[in-house]
Amino acid sequence: MSVAHLDATFLALADPTRRAIIGRLTEGDATVNELAEPFAMSLPAVSKHIKVLERCGLVTRSRRAQFRPCRLNVSALAEAESWIQESRRVWSDRFDQLDEHLRDLQAGGEAAR
Repeated sequence: MSVAHLDATFLALADPTRRAIIGRLTEGDATVNELAEPFAMSLPAVSKHIKVLERCGLVTRSRRAQFRPCRLNVSALAEAESWIQESRRVWSDRFDQLDEHLRDLQAGGEAAR
């Protein structure tokens, strides 16, 4: 995943409305009208949120007769999750090294007493 794409994904997920839309789409495909139901905002505002999610690949739309249902693209979430897991591993290793270093310092200070 490119840095720009990763940035766009996290930017999209930073908004609570877009996270709620993603949450709803985990239950299955939905139209813009269905996605807009729980929000006190206009359909054009919800459509703008969906377009942000589409641009980073988290949501796709298909055509079914006159409807254009939205669908969650799980693989895009998996890419972000992969980045998070790798970062977690790196930071966990760094904290383990810091713990070891602090234990060594503490042990060295106790030996000097």
